[in-house]
Amino acid sequence: MIEETLDITTNDGEMETFVCRPERGGPTPAIFFLMDAPGIREELRDMARRLASVGYYVLLPNLYYRAGRDTFFGPDVLEKGSADHTAMRAIRTKMTIPPVMEDIAAMLAFIGDSDEVEAGPVGTHGYCMSGPYALAAAAHYPDRIGAAASFHGTWLVGDAEESPRLSFDKVIASFDKVEGELYISCAEHDELAPLDMVEEMHGLFKAAGTTGELEIQPGVHHGFAFPLRWCYDKPAAERHWERLFALYRRMTEDR
Repeated sequence: MIEETLDITTNDGEMETFVCRPERGGPTPAIFFLMDAPGIREELRDMARRLASVGYYVLLPNLYYRAGRDTFFGPDVLEKGSADHTAMRAIRTKMTIPPVMEDIAAMLAFIGDSDEVEAGPVGTHGYCMSGPYALAAAAHYPDRIGAAASFHGTWLVGDAEESPRLSFDKVIASFDKVEGELYISCAEHDELAPLDMVEEMHGLFKAAGTTGELEIQPGVHHGFAFPLRWCYDKPAAERHWERLFALYRRMTEDR
C-alpha cells in the first residue's frame, strides 16, 4: 500500500488529506471517504486502507481544516462534557453543505491532475454527519459522482440544530438529477436518525425515482461500522463493507 498525507488547495485554505492506493495495478478509480463527527483518526485511516486494498485511490480529507490545521480530537471526543467533545461540537454544528461541496470540487480538480487516478466516475461515501454530504455530492456533481453512500447518516431530514436542512432541502429536490447509484444504510436504533425520520427520507427517495436503496440494519446502533466504537457490530459492519464494495464495483463496471 502506498500512502501519504497531502494538502489539497480549496477556496478556504489547505485541506489536509490522507491518500492511499494499491502498489500495483494503477491507475485506479477514486473514492472520496468523508469522515464522521469525531474527525480524522487511525481508525478511519485503517478503513481507508481496507478500501484501497481492493483497488481504489482513496482520499480521506480533514473536513475540519477551516477551524485550523491539525484539528484532531482524542478518544474522549464522544464523552459529553469533555473538552474535546465541546470543541468538536463547536465546529461540527456550524458545518453546512455548500462549503463541503466546494471541498468536493477541489478534490475532483486534484484527482484530475493525477496520473494515478483512472478517468471515469468517482465514488463517495460518508458516515454520521457526512452521510448527507456524500448524497449531496451526487446531486451537485452528477457528471462526476457515479455512486454515493450514507452510513448511519445524521439528520438527513428535519430542523434539528445539527441538520444541514436549509441546504439539504435543495439536495432532496434534486435527487432526480442524480445519475449515479445511491445507497443509504441506517441503524435501527439511532437518536440522530430515528426511524420516523428514516421513513420520511425513504419516501422522498422513492418519490424522486433515484436509482439505489435505503436499508435499515436491524438491532444495531449509530456507529455500528466503526471497530473501536462501543456499539460496533461485526456482522453489520461486514455487511456494510459488502454493500460498499458492490456499489463501487457496479460503478466501475457500468462506466
